[in-house]
Amino acid sequence: MSGHSKWANIKNKKGKTDAARGNLFTKIGKELQIAVKAGGPNPDANSKLKDVIAKAKAANMPNDNIMRSIKRASGEGANEVIEEIVYEGYGPAGVAIIAECATDNRNRTGAEVRHVFDKFGGNLGTPGCVSFMFDQKGIIVIENDGDKSEDEVMMDALDAGAQDFSADEDVFEIETTPGDFSAVREALEAKGYNFLEADVRMVPQSYVKLTDEAQLEQIEKLIDGLEDNDDVMNVYHNWEE
Repeated sequence: MSGHSKWANIKNKKGKTDAARGNLFTKIGKELQIAVKAGGPNPDANSKLKDVIAKAKAANMPNDNIMRSIKRASGEGANEVIEEIVYEGYGPAGVAIIAECATDNRNRTGAEVRHVFDKFGGNLGTPGCVSFMFDQKGIIVIENDGDKSEDEVMMDALDAGAQDFSADEDVFEIETTPGDFSAVREALEAKGYNFLEADVRMVPQSYVKLTDEAQLEQIEKLIDGLEDNDDVMNVYHNWEE
């Protein structure tokens, strides 16, 4: 998912078409396969798999799809090699962009990612060229449905080990260190919370605001072009949307 995790971004994602939702499920399916191959098909013994399952459920991915991806990675299709690659670069006006990919063909994916950058006014850079502008954080988003007060949710989050907490009229957003993410998520699950988002991601340290109409059009098309690619799992950027 692109950018930072404020509710405006989430609402944009929820408004996408069924085709885009199917694309998201395909990508999460790849994440499930990678997690299974790294630590086995039992989520009780594989914390990474448990985290990806939580992400899948937050995205409303059907349980049948989740189980099918896990079975594929541990049985049929287990010999398929999926490589994780991170591409970094710049968009119009120096917007920093990170594209996390999972692919069975590095050359194809690299060429496709470069093409999107080139086509929409960006430049694909070298590893590490923009990642220093981001911090890795665990982000958990809970709907503010009025069932619990802000103080109750904040105390539950902090008691679980959260690093930070914020709220608006739509959601509660909980921030953790990457190492504490699983424990915080599981503690909140045990208290009966359901998540709109639950993931470890790259969060920009500062944001770039664009005012030029041509640049705005280019950055939107660049990010959409990356997100529409089946091999691109996550897109992070520091454009202030």
